[in-house]
Amino acid sequence: MLDIKKTEIDGVLLITPKRYSDARGFFVESYHAGRYREAGIADIFVQDNHSLSIAAGTVRGLHFQAPPRAQAKLVRVLKGAIIDVAVDARKMSPTYGKHVRAMLSADNGAQLLVPAGFLHGFATLEPGTEVAYKVSDYYSAGHDGGVFWNDPTLGIDWGIDPAIAVVSEKDAKAAPFSRFQSPF
Repeated sequence: MLDIKKTEIDGVLLITPKRYSDARGFFVESYHAGRYREAGIADIFVQDNHSLSIAAGTVRGLHFQAPPRAQAKLVRVLKGAIIDVAVDARKMSPTYGKHVRAMLSADNGAQLLVPAGFLHGFATLEPGTEVAYKVSDYYSAGHDGGVFWNDPTLGIDWGIDPAIAVVSEKDAKAAPFSRFQSPF
């Protein structure tokens, strides 16, 4: 069973698989290819990624992989909580440059489906947050790119104080959205 909610941007979905709880805890099928296909989600995921962010306020993003190695992502939180963000980078889209943000946590079990053609990033809300996500193509350094996470033209509320954000050197030096040449 999947609870699938459309967001304000076509293709970005908030998906919450059913949890079965008892005195021991819970069980959930976090991914079931057949059920996703039945729900109209055609992406085939080929790689799982797992990150640990030690500090609350850690930002990872905004990242993308350019065609022909573009990636769709299915993001979920194993421990802690994040604000997850998808920015539409499809040049011909009526929502180009707009974003969807969702709070994903280990408690709520929600997942965000980020289609290929989007920038993706997240900010951790709790220390020791672990995020797992499936991707539809393998990592390719030659197709890897990014946009500055806190670009004011994007107007993203990350749910954290930007002054204390923990950001990689690569992400801190990413180009602003105004200089982004979308490959999508």
